Amino acid sequence: MWHGMDEFVAVANAGSFSGGARTLSTSATRMSRVIAQFETRLQAQLFDRTTRTVVLTDTGRAILEQCRRILQERDDVLASINEQGEPQGELRVTCSTAMGEQFVAPILRRYAMTHPKLSVTMIFTNRIVDLVAEGYDLAIRTGQLPDSRLIRTRVAYRTLLTCASPDYLERTDKIEAVADLSNHECLIGTANTWRFRDKGKDIIHKPKGRLRCNNGSAVLEAALAGMGICQLPEFYVQQSLKDARLNLILDDFRPEREPIWAVYPQRRHLSPRVQGAVNALRRELANTITSS
Repeated sequence: MWHGMDEFVAVANAGSFSGGARTLSTSATRMSRVIAQFETRLQAQLFDRTTRTVVLTDTGRAILEQCRRILQERDDVLASINEQGEPQGELRVTCSTAMGEQFVAPILRRYAMTHPKLSVTMIFTNRIVDLVAEGYDLAIRTGQLPDSRLIRTRVAYRTLLTCASPDYLERTDKIEAVADLSNHECLIGTANTWRFRDKGKDIIHKPKGRLRCNNGSAVLEAALAGMGICQLPEFYVQQSLKDARLNLILDDFRPEREPIWAVYPQRRHLSPRVQGAVNALRRELANTITSS
C-alpha cells in the first residue's frame, strides 16, 4: 500500500523528479514510474507535471506532512532495532532566526557530520511552529512551554540585558528605577514585555517607543544609533558592551536567567536522532552562547 511514499516525499522535498532521484540514488524515470503507481493505488493525483515544473496538488499538499511523519516513525523503529542506536533518517528542527543562525546551525552541522546516515533540515523562523501538526522532531525555545504534547529538556540559559548608547544616555534623564523607563524611548523586539527583578520579586514593564522589530540585530543597530533603550539576550549586546558602544542600565534589576529548552513531541523522545541532537545541544550550546 505504501510503496512509493519515500519517492513521493523525496520529490516533494526536492521540487523535481531529478532532485528526488539524486536524494534516493536512483533514476528520474524510476521515480516517475513508482510515483505514478502510488497515485494509482491512492486514486489521486499528487503532482501537477509540466515539462519544466513539478507542483504538489491539493491532495499532495494535504498528505505530505502525514507521509513525512510515517517515514520518520518508521526510521525511529529501525533505529531502535539497531544495536548501536545510530542516529539516522531525517531530523527536522526549528528555532528562532538569530539563535538558529548563530548557535544552533553550527552545532547541528557538526552533529550531522559525525553521523553519515542522518540528514538535517533546519527551519529558522520567529513564528511559533506547531511541531506535531507540521512534522518537526525538535524545536529550541525559551520561556513558558504550555503545550502538553511536548517534552522539554533544558539545554542552556540566556541572560537578558538592558542597554543604551552613551550618546542616548547623555542627552536624556537618568534611569535609576524600572519606572523611569516610562519617560524614555524603548526599542521593542519580539517580547511585548520586559522583565526585571527587585528584592526577589519579578517586575514586568510594558515598553513603549517608536520602533518595533522582530529582528534582534535591527533592534541592536537602533540602540547603537542612539535611538533608545533595548532589552536583548546577552549574545546580541556582549561585544558592543565590551567596545563601550553600549552601556548597561538597570543592572541592579537584572532578571533571572531564562532557560533555553529543547522541546519535542512525546512520541519522538526515544528516537536516537532526537536524543543525540539534544545531547549535542546540551554539551555545546551553553558554552557557545556565553562565549560569543
